[in-house]
Amino acid sequence: MAPRTFLCFNHGKLFLPFTTTKIAPSSKRPIKSFGFSSVSYSLNTPQPTVERKFQMGGTPNVVKILEERGLLESITNENLRLVCSDQTAAPLKVYCGFDPTAESLHLGNLLGLIVLSWFQRCGHKAVALIGGATGRIGDPSGKSQERPELDLNTLEKNIVGIMEIVNKILSKNANLGSEENSNFMILNNYDWWKEVRLLDFLKQVGRYARVGSMMSKESVKKRLESNQGMSYTEFTYQLLQGYDFLYLFKNEGVNVQIGGSDQWGNITAGTELIRKILQAEGAYGLTFPLLLKSDGTKFGKSEDGAIWLSPSMLSPYKFYQYFFSVPDADVLRFLRILTFLGMEEINELEIAMKKSGYVPNTAQRRLAEEITRFVHGEDGLNEALKAAEALRPGSETKLDWKTIEGIAEDVPSCSLPYTEVLNLSIVDLSISSGLLESKSAARRLLKQGGVYLNNKRVNTESKRIGAEDIVDGKVLLLSAGKKNKVVVRIS
Repeated sequence: MAPRTFLCFNHGKLFLPFTTTKIAPSSKRPIKSFGFSSVSYSLNTPQPTVERKFQMGGTPNVVKILEERGLLESITNENLRLVCSDQTAAPLKVYCGFDPTAESLHLGNLLGLIVLSWFQRCGHKAVALIGGATGRIGDPSGKSQERPELDLNTLEKNIVGIMEIVNKILSKNANLGSEENSNFMILNNYDWWKEVRLLDFLKQVGRYARVGSMMSKESVKKRLESNQGMSYTEFTYQLLQGYDFLYLFKNEGVNVQIGGSDQWGNITAGTELIRKILQAEGAYGLTFPLLLKSDGTKFGKSEDGAIWLSPSMLSPYKFYQYFFSVPDADVLRFLRILTFLGMEEINELEIAMKKSGYVPNTAQRRLAEEITRFVHGEDGLNEALKAAEALRPGSETKLDWKTIEGIAEDVPSCSLPYTEVLNLSIVDLSISSGLLESKSAARRLLKQGGVYLNNKRVNTESKRIGAEDIVDGKVLLLSAGKKNKVVVRIS
């Protein structure tokens, strides 16, 4: 470990000493030991490889790529396009912030990691900033009420969980840089905020913040107009995030901040502080559209059925199934913004979808494979594909109890005694397991050929459960149609 000590705001006469630690990852030092520390990965250990897509014709313009794929909402200065086209310019350092309000990132956060990855793929450096400090405040953007306060143990657990996810994803692009150094860092803003004194901050930073401008931000206006209102704590959030950008610009050479469109006010707060306090140019902000559901609402973590990125909170199988099930109306948009497939291939899929011989869900399968591989790696994708095939009604794949248990957290399950299950009719088992609500519904579905036991269609209601039906003597898998399943554990 090589400690680094900084003095921030030398120009602004605010001297706040602090120390962070640079840590090289190793299989002998798991990420869980990092705690609240900032992490900068030198990646001397072997990392997953990704083929460099842009070896010919110089560095591509990342802003143009994002715009083409529907990943560009706004930029603070058009000069950013020129900087990204300048083949002689040094690589940009681009950061995106993630507040640790849960133990895992979710689908709504994924666009930030994808945009960071595009910058990496175009020769720039990515910085993921974990909000160990700002997470204690809570960003009011897009929220109708104040976030609940997190205790320190929960906050630290969340930080570790998010660091693991970010490291796993951004390290896939680590070999794309031409230098030996890593092309990404993970930092924690608690490292500099823990030493900041309120009076010094107000004197040296607060004097440059205009209250009128802060109140004009969309996130603030909406909350002030609501019955909930806004606390002073939340009101200061944009200033805290602005200070983060200023600090990273001055001490780490970060010159671009990215975020969803709801972060525009927070991002411009940073560019303004840099211009006023450091009297410097060259700080840019870039926003991308929010990932919205078909009803226009954001993907979040507080709603039922959140799409978590951590395999401990949502299995790769269920993650895969979510994208495999997106409607045709959304699949092409998701392919553009959530994958790195070439636009030519996506356009070919779009043309194929309009032809009479198109095999349904071909585009969805491609989407599910690409995004599952990006988030969960090749092993996670293989796990998802194996489970998807084994659990497909009518599949000839032999089931084992481990495969069935692998989806037990993703589907309803129950536990029944062996003596009650043995010789029980398929109709009664469908009711006692909760698969179907009534015997009449079970009989009707049986006649339609929609009831499956361990993926095999049951054609008669006289079927009774035998010892040979209980997979490895431990579980049964009942299905009503292709999607409704229940795991029956035998106790």
